[in-house]
Amino acid sequence: MKKAFSDEDLIKNLSLYYLNRHLKKKPIEKYHRKIDESPLHDREKYKKKAEILLLNSFMHHFPEVKFEDLTCESPDFIAKFNDKKIGIELTEVINHLEMKKVESNLNKIFRQAEILLEQEDTTKFRGVYFLEFHSNIKLDSLENQQEIILNICKSIKKGKPIGNVKGIRKSFHRRNVFITHEYNMNLFDELCSEKIVELIEKKNEKFPYYDTSVDECWLVIVSDMNSIASRYTFIQDKEHLQKVKSPFHKIFHLENLCGNITSIK
Repeated sequence: MKKAFSDEDLIKNLSLYYLNRHLKKKPIEKYHRKIDESPLHDREKYKKKAEILLLNSFMHHFPEVKFEDLTCESPDFIAKFNDKKIGIELTEVINHLEMKKVESNLNKIFRQAEILLEQEDTTKFRGVYFLEFHSNIKLDSLENQQEIILNICKSIKKGKPIGNVKGIRKSFHRRNVFITHEYNMNLFDELCSEKIVELIEKKNEKFPYYDTSVDECWLVIVSDMNSIASRYTFIQDKEHLQKVKSPFHKIFHLENLCGNITSIK
């Protein structure tokens, strides 16, 4: 039976994080090995590995934090910090809900295009390709999706945008073909602080059910800046975050590209 997520999928996920030049590779690799050794289902292993990647910037701010339990559920991780047992609950804030499904469909299309190009000639086409699409792109049918896949493959082969592809940029990668979205940011793309407050309130409701053996429980809210559904340029009405009440001992908002962190509590 084919695994839901392969090592190759994980390599591609790691490749995305090469954009963050401060990736703490040694601890990340060590934590990934520990997750691999666990009895978790493959899908859960992949999820945990992706979560640890999101926490890479957090590790720069708290280098003394040592993760001890990577496979627990409530909270997501248990770590040691200053001789204390810390529970770390991780959650992602989605800035553009309407883009989440679009992004999910595009990622599936990227994966299919990657497979086709690697089957043809991995050595010739390997690299990281940043694609921008025309605004009228349609993902509503298999026929349209197949057309987009063909346009992507042709654009990569010819080194110029074709069909649905509006722009293409290539960066070096020594192993595989990796396709992702072009990183274009709207200068006025705000993240409403209310979305962060709503997330905190939802997590507050679950707090009584978290592991009671920890000395402290921290909530880390991440904006995945490599996702078009999560990225933002500034937090609107940031002062509202300082009025938040929560049983969590510490609350942080983290963006995982430049590593900017905001202490909410």
